[in-house]
Amino acid sequence: MTDDFDALVTVDKRLPQQQRIAVRPFGVVVLRVKSNRLADLLPLIPGLLEALSTLEPGVVKEVAG
Repeated sequence: MTDDFDALVTVDKRLPQQQRIAVRPFGVVVLRVKSNRLADLLPLIPGLLEALSTLEPGVVKEVAG
């Protein structure tokens, strides 16, 4: 297996409790938003870009909307 990506972006708020992120070779950004509709997600883009710029492997960051 190769390291094909550095981050996982999800709206699944429970993922950090369900998975052992600390041992993963990528970081996770959880978008905390009321729905996964594009109109709800678009305002989070600046926060997502900021979170991705400093994301480390095995770390979970949250971006709230």
